[in-house]
Amino acid sequence: MTSTTPLIEPGRFPAGRLAFPHAHLTGIGHLERHEILFLLAAAEEWVKLNREGEKRREILAGRTIINAFFENSTRTLLSFEIAGKRLGADVVNMAAATSSLKKGETLLDTAITLSAMRPDAIVIRHGSSGAPQLIAQKVDCPVVNAGDGSHEHPTQGLLDALALREALKRRGDASEDFTGLTVTICGDILHSRVARSNILCLQAMGASVRLCAPPALMPAGIEAMGVEPFYDFDAALDGVDVVMMLRLQTERMAGRFIPSAREYHHLYGLTRSRLANAASHALVMHPGPMNRGVEIDSEVADMIDRSIITQQVEMGVAIRMACLDVLTRERRGVEGWS
Repeated sequence: MTSTTPLIEPGRFPAGRLAFPHAHLTGIGHLERHEILFLLAAAEEWVKLNREGEKRREILAGRTIINAFFENSTRTLLSFEIAGKRLGADVVNMAAATSSLKKGETLLDTAITLSAMRPDAIVIRHGSSGAPQLIAQKVDCPVVNAGDGSHEHPTQGLLDALALREALKRRGDASEDFTGLTVTICGDILHSRVARSNILCLQAMGASVRLCAPPALMPAGIEAMGVEPFYDFDAALDGVDVVMMLRLQTERMAGRFIPSAREYHHLYGLTRSRLANAASHALVMHPGPMNRGVEIDSEVADMIDRSIITQQVEMGVAIRMACLDVLTRERRGVEGWS
């Protein structure tokens, strides 16, 4: 075991905290391109260490991380828990079902209570857009947004970018960014915080982004984000380099947005034959959880040479380790970080 943070080669990014001057990570939209690249570079070092036999490092030994999840989660919560423990931290998971919010406590009072426990970082997942930003104003430690309403899910956008860059490197593309790539994101765009963070992250790294969804699931005025909306999936796939599928978020839908799951699959499901409309080298992504046979067929999700869905899961731990490491450096007194 070691307590040292993996080093990024000197001169690659601005020195010290200038590389990432933010106290919190509540979204992608306010990040500069070099700040995104810095987090990805930091995560790449954790990827290497995570593939070793001894995965635990002690850089957060004696530190406490609270995962306050006011929405149910499996992969995101587990990923943050593993990330914190691999860094040596004491990790406490607070589930919504056991929180005082169920007893009528306000979110602000909960934030004040959490802050009084002197954690070193708080990871927040909440059904209301803006909740992590509100809590960040009331606590004396870094806050990481693990998904808020339909707003953002920044670590998901970052891990997807990392998984995509790793896949491109395996093909021999040494570029740091995605200049020249075209990415199609298809599914429930309206309710997807993942889509928003991915749009912002991909565009910051130079990619062109297409969105595809049924009219009822395409946000009005989405063109303002610099994307190209499509309602015909085959047209949206024409020649693209990456296809990212999103699930239908039925838990956020009040009323009927699609005729049926079967009809949705017929029009917007990613099948092997439909994938043929994309470039022959096109990669397939999905942030999970997947609804096989609805937005994506199993034979596509499991394509060894095209699907990087499993790699996305692996990159999630590394990205979250990088974020917890970087955001806590100042309070840990890391040399040169002030």
